[in-house]
Amino acid sequence: MRTYVGFIIGIGSLLLIGCGQSPESEPIKQNSEKKIEQKLQVNGHWIMEQDGQVMLNPQTSGLVKWRDGLLTLSDRSAHPSQRLRLRSIFSEKALLTGLDFPMILSEQLQTSCFAAYISDNPDLEALVVDPENDKVFYIVTEDASNATPMSETCQQKYSNSGSTQYPTLLVRLELQTNDSVLMTHVRPIQFSADMQIGDFPNDGVEALAFGQDRTLYLGVEKDNKKQARVLSIQMHSDFWQSDEFAAVTAFDVKLPVFDSGNHPINGMDYYQTPDGREFLLAAARNDETLWVVDLSGKKETVIVPMEFFAETKAHSQGCENYELMDNASIEGVAVIENTLWLINDPWKAVYLNNVKCEQNREHYEIFAPLLFSVPIQASWFD
Repeated sequence: MRTYVGFIIGIGSLLLIGCGQSPESEPIKQNSEKKIEQKLQVNGHWIMEQDGQVMLNPQTSGLVKWRDGLLTLSDRSAHPSQRLRLRSIFSEKALLTGLDFPMILSEQLQTSCFAAYISDNPDLEALVVDPENDKVFYIVTEDASNATPMSETCQQKYSNSGSTQYPTLLVRLELQTNDSVLMTHVRPIQFSADMQIGDFPNDGVEALAFGQDRTLYLGVEKDNKKQARVLSIQMHSDFWQSDEFAAVTAFDVKLPVFDSGNHPINGMDYYQTPDGREFLLAAARNDETLWVVDLSGKKETVIVPMEFFAETKAHSQGCENYELMDNASIEGVAVIENTLWLINDPWKAVYLNNVKCEQNREHYEIFAPLLFSVPIQASWFD
């Protein structure tokens, strides 16, 4: 194992001071022998609106590179002003561009079995851009336990999901000339019985990432054994010509295995090294760690522990320019060239544990998120 040593340059300057942990964040056991011992110090900036206010409670659930910046997505527990829309960010400034891309249900989907759910505050998780058309996006749904029940005919047609009673949905979006994004197609996802995904409505697919040859990787929070999983779907050109189940494929990657506790994958992106090796960079939000997953299945997953720091906008007694966070809860991961961008999903139950400097209290109280960045390190892939 190589020990990671060096300075890390985030959005702001580095701080090498004490560490903090969120509740239940300490892993009990893992099978990886590639754990990096020194914690990576990562600074974050508050994401700002054009009017100078911090972003209001988006409950961020996805992040992806798009054109010259980033796009983000919110889940169903966000403030109503953030739901059912994509929002663009100037990454270098942690500044929202002011462009909103509201989601609209297409006419052809209005008779779909899933129309009522996906048009009425669905629980949206993860966001990717089509590798061949940057006007096309894909999102996935998670918790539908409170959804209006489907008709009896639809329930019979989509009963064999291999997981939850109301199936996980993959939704296609397409950018329109008026800056709305049209929900054009939807397909339910089917897991095979031997995958043992289990019936966990709020612990399903939380991460998406495109690899080579239109392979879409899915990060699952936990299966029946409470272990995170990575599965895949081959999204060929005829993928959206059907509304039947889209079957996922299992493949061998050496993910950490834990004896107890929750250690989910909550965001990820694809990365290819200069010599052509393929990896997923995945955030395990409960542990404040980054997992470097070898897609060839040859190497153990490298676990990179992280410490997250929030900027303080104004200097006051006892406060530095950045303060160590008790919990960041990363839920969005995006690769832009050799930089890894991370966005957090303010965890309502524990977010106020971050309050140290009073000038940041209001930000935490309205569940404002931060944008972090860190250079991708060659040592992660050794």
